[in-house]
Amino acid sequence: MAKNEAESALKIIPLGGLHEIGKNTCVFEYEDEIILLDAGLAFPTEAMHGVNIVLPDMTYLRENRHKIKGMVVTHGHEDHIGGIAFHLKQIEIPVIYGPRLAMAMLEGKLEEAGVRDRTELRTVRPRDVVRIGQHFFVEYIRNTHSIADSFTLAIHTPLGVVIHTGDFKIDHTPVDGEKFDLQRLAEHGEKGVLCLLSDSTNSEVPGFTPSERSVYPNLDRVFSQATGRLFVTTFASSVHRINMILDLAQKHNRVVTVVGRSMLNLIAHARNLGYIKCEDNLLQPLHVVRSMPDEKVLVLTTGSQGETMAAMTRIANKEHPHIKIRQGDTVVFSANPIPGNTIAVVNTIDKLMIQGAKVVYGRDKGIHVSGHGCQEDQKLMISLTRPKFFVPVHGEHRMLVKHSETAQSTGIPAENMVIIQNGDVIELTENSLRVAGKVQSGIELVDTTSSGMVSAKVLQERQRMASEGLVTIAAAIDWSGKLLAKPEIHMRGVVTSFERSLLLKWVQQRIEEILSVRWSEFSGAEGEPADIDWGGLQTTLERELQRSIRRELQCQPTVTLLMQIPDEPPVKVADGRRRRTRTAAQVAS
Repeated sequence: MAKNEAESALKIIPLGGLHEIGKNTCVFEYEDEIILLDAGLAFPTEAMHGVNIVLPDMTYLRENRHKIKGMVVTHGHEDHIGGIAFHLKQIEIPVIYGPRLAMAMLEGKLEEAGVRDRTELRTVRPRDVVRIGQHFFVEYIRNTHSIADSFTLAIHTPLGVVIHTGDFKIDHTPVDGEKFDLQRLAEHGEKGVLCLLSDSTNSEVPGFTPSERSVYPNLDRVFSQATGRLFVTTFASSVHRINMILDLAQKHNRVVTVVGRSMLNLIAHARNLGYIKCEDNLLQPLHVVRSMPDEKVLVLTTGSQGETMAAMTRIANKEHPHIKIRQGDTVVFSANPIPGNTIAVVNTIDKLMIQGAKVVYGRDKGIHVSGHGCQEDQKLMISLTRPKFFVPVHGEHRMLVKHSETAQSTGIPAENMVIIQNGDVIELTENSLRVAGKVQSGIELVDTTSSGMVSAKVLQERQRMASEGLVTIAAAIDWSGKLLAKPEIHMRGVVTSFERSLLLKWVQQRIEEILSVRWSEFSGAEGEPADIDWGGLQTTLERELQRSIRRELQCQPTVTLLMQIPDEPPVKVADGRRRRTRTAAQVAS
């Protein structure tokens, strides 16, 4: 049956990963079927008080959950798989396909979150093709990245092949020997690629991204110069880097202890799957290495980005229960700060130096290379796939713009590409590419201590408390709308010139004024105790006190009213007077 162009269009809807780094999540929709490509998370900014995880707004998927046929995962980084366990609590994903390492890591996350039974996990290997629904066939093409088992995806649709690069760089000498399958990309380019969605992270950097192997001799030199204990921090997911560090530890006769839960988990999975190879006696628990000579010890830790709870940050802050920095220690940061983390990393480095450590860090030391391709890598990707249409993804706005300029330099017309934001709906046909609308997008904040979402209102209240402080007022009110005693007031983090006694007197007067003017609104038409709207009274008092206190103090603290009311209403006796009823316990006494 013939369909019009709008009906037969392929919709591509990014929910995360655009105009930002992190929470990469993309929807592919054709007619009544949806597949998801990755579902990552991001980490909170300093202003997101009490927030542990940042996720993309998944409203569109909740509203269209009946269309979801499955998910394809490109690799095991947190910004690509970290959100899946949270989403499975709200939507069902029938099947998730992905590489062995990513699936091993994901299975542990799902079991920990108690949602392992909400989906089926299936592993794939290079050049495997999986069918999802009636309209999608997805082919896994090996690529090279900073984590092992990483893939580019060729998504076969009724309209043609769409290639999503995933995170990639073109490494001709990968540490694990698993080379980028450039041949398969070229074959798709020869047959015809309808659209390419490509990683834009390093689009501002000219040249090729160096091979991961280029780090080895520089780390070797640093290791050879270290005379005391050696600490190395890197991304927990950098399997290739960890492999080299373990190899160098063996070469320099150092025993390795791993500190940091995420790194311990990844090394365990990677060793089980054969991605990390080392002798069993090379890895030792912390209590064993503590009794060894300093020159025989290497501590491999998380915290290369200055994360608050990571091992290296806690060591720098003197908060780690078992490890303290000593004079003569060498600390190596084998990672560059990602955008937004620079200040946290620099502060960590300063604290380590103050405690006597020699810290090796910085781009000039050659101890880190990116896992993302630079301009020449990106040009090669475009030249091999020869797409008709092009969409830069995975990056901040300036990165997307620069990537589009690079694509134009390879011959793709400007009218055949779009720069999009999270929530934009791309409609792709055999002959057109356009932004056809927008779905709800944004962020969802997770407080993992309570396994709940943090609303925008709650976050605003936390921000206000952090910046302007908190005022708590306790007041006891009787059945006639009078204060039973002087209210109590407590302030935390509020800067004011008011003396506490004067402020307390002023608050008492303000409460009495509000009660005298507005008590009749809440006491009921008949004046009966049972008719009193205590909830409405509390809301009104709190709102009016907040307005008054902010006006008087010239700041914006959060004001909370704790209102105490009598336990039992009074009852009428024969003479019309009221007396308070007594409980059975009071009568018995």
